Amino acid sequence: MAACSLALLLGLGAQASAAELCTGYGPQTPRDISSPAGTNARLFSPAPPADKLNLCNIHFHKNAEHKGPGFSVFAGPGEQGGYKCGESASLTPAELQDPAGGTGACKGIKPGDTIEVHWVYSSCDVKPGAGLGACSSAQCGNPQLRVETQVFLLVNDPKALDFKSFGYEGNMVGGVHQPKALPTGTGSAVSFAGSTTGPKYTEAKCSALQVTWNVRPQCARVNIATVHDWCKGNVFQEASAHGVRQLVTAKELLAPIK
Repeated sequence: MAACSLALLLGLGAQASAAELCTGYGPQTPRDISSPAGTNARLFSPAPPADKLNLCNIHFHKNAEHKGPGFSVFAGPGEQGGYKCGESASLTPAELQDPAGGTGACKGIKPGDTIEVHWVYSSCDVKPGAGLGACSSAQCGNPQLRVETQVFLLVNDPKALDFKSFGYEGNMVGGVHQPKALPTGTGSAVSFAGSTTGPKYTEAKCSALQVTWNVRPQCARVNIATVHDWCKGNVFQEASAHGVRQLVTAKELLAPIK
């Protein structure tokens, strides 16, 4: 069996050869949070806790970029791949009914889909805004960055979580911009040093930005209607799902999880 076919069966996607790895960079993301292995020795100071930083951006990816205990169903290679929540295949017809009839404010999602949401924080004195450019400024070009992460299963169920409760809407706590809340009840977050993500990066093309990550290990069910409501208007100008960066598996590109 060809190596690339075996990789697809194992849920790894296309990976760079040792000669192609973008060595010399700091640790990369996303990763399998169940595996602590990593040999990337590039060190940087962990970002302060989220409640001491300014929320600068909220966005989400279609399917999970990371792989974890609650989201380990391989969705395929490429920027539309990633991982799905384990409960995806057991939803009822009612939970899979699309309340927006395919015309919701959030483009590229439907009931039964998995999304990975990133709350991005910066040490800079910045206000929340569109894209990661909102996390730095002319006066602060090298911020400490932290990303709080939750993977959600989208369902048609008014009893599921309300996504808007995790939004921003001008919320200030202790003098810094903060979401109204972060998800709880989905396990202790796995913390590690990494990078920014997104489909423009691979194991052969690394991100140079240094990010402290907190990834919760279990999925949470969220009412898709509330996600569409959030997409109708938010300061982040988010109205569609981003693509994923395929899982980073080369130990040379990963920091050890302690």
